[in-house]
Amino acid sequence: MSGPMALGPDAGRQDTLSLRLQGSRGVPRGGDERTLALRMPGAGAAVDQLAAEMADSIGPAVHPYEVAALLESQGLTAEAIRERYGQPDLFTLATVLYERIPRTFPEPGVPADPWRPDHFRCVLRGVLFALPGLAYVLIGRIWDPHGGAYALVVAGLISWAWGQALSHRAYLRMAIGRREAGRTLLVGAPLGAAVAVAAGGALAGQGSTALFVAGQSLYLAAAGVLLVLGHELLLLLALLPMVAGVAVLPWWEPGAPLRIGLPLLSLAGATAVAGWALRGALAEKPAAGDSRTGLLRSLPYGLFGLAAGVLVMLEGQRHPYAVVMLSLSMGPAEWLLYRYRGMSAAALRATSTLPAFRRRSAGIITLCLLVYLLPILPVTLLIGAEPGPVLLLAATLWTALLLQAFGVAWPPAAVCIAAACGAGALTLLQPSAAPNALLLSCGPAAVVLAVCALSALGRPAAHA
Repeated sequence: MSGPMALGPDAGRQDTLSLRLQGSRGVPRGGDERTLALRMPGAGAAVDQLAAEMADSIGPAVHPYEVAALLESQGLTAEAIRERYGQPDLFTLATVLYERIPRTFPEPGVPADPWRPDHFRCVLRGVLFALPGLAYVLIGRIWDPHGGAYALVVAGLISWAWGQALSHRAYLRMAIGRREAGRTLLVGAPLGAAVAVAAGGALAGQGSTALFVAGQSLYLAAAGVLLVLGHELLLLLALLPMVAGVAVLPWWEPGAPLRIGLPLLSLAGATAVAGWALRGALAEKPAAGDSRTGLLRSLPYGLFGLAAGVLVMLEGQRHPYAVVMLSLSMGPAEWLLYRYRGMSAAALRATSTLPAFRRRSAGIITLCLLVYLLPILPVTLLIGAEPGPVLLLAATLWTALLLQAFGVAWPPAAVCIAAACGAGALTLLQPSAAPNALLLSCGPAAVVLAVCALSALGRPAAHA
């Protein structure tokens, strides 16, 4: 012999042809000293070829039994295993293949982004936030408020605050069932409109201002219903008469009847489609089980809506077009909230340590905030407003919305209420300092909210 001979009980069973010597009877299966084992040259090559063909499938296996199941699924027969591969049975061949092929555990495929935003819907919502201001363009020329502007502001602030709280509560109920969300809106929207009309009417008294307050409050209630229930296109269609009236103003004077009638037509359309949407939601099947949700959970969202309205109003006193710009920016702001959640989910897959995820999360927040603020800067310069206050106000609003999107409600509400109180008090007590009121209030607010966001959202558990 030119090499060593294995003497174990299983020796000669792999890739061998056993020749029984003359005179041997009753020899055990494993063979004895009277058996001469000759190597079969083709069996080893066949096993090598099989291993090469099935390497990708066998590499991730964690036990030979998985390889055996794979071979069996390929239709490999016991006869083929013995004759072609020189192995006594399926499990022996599976063990040989398992030992020959190194373990490989490929990374799972990248799943679809569950937070991929609806680009059209985000843009449409931003437009819808700004379009109601066209009513003031149509009616403003023929309406003399005689101090009734304060009534509109008060009614608008109440509607914003109520709408934020009601929307949050309706979305909570939407997780239970669409019918439950419809019931919340059916009660909350008219009640909010009534509160806003009562507060604004107390300041407006009787006359056209009171009617304008009522129309504004009713529209905001109807628009809130349609936005929560996902009927943005219907709201856009309802606003088309008013948009058409403003579009022809550079070439044609429509006159007082159309200046009043077109906004009223849009108001009637928005109210009608809101009622139709509520009817459809209430027709859904009721949810099973307890569907109660606490009212206090929505309180911080209402306080934030009130504070945001005050801050935007203070900027609008000096630069009315800044209000339009900030309203339009709410569409991109919502889009960036979705993108942040999608990028954070990708960061969870790409990092393996907590510090690495914190760094990546901080970079994502910074990137999203810069993407939101950069387009606002040239528009701010175009309308003649100071960039500092507007950018800090925008940063405060977006960071607060980011925290609210993750259920962190009270810190942004408290910070924004403090900023609104500080800016309002400074404007009232020292009018000469009004240009710096937002700068002095929103600057610290933006910093505090950024720290809160980095702390709260830098934990993987926040994105689970």
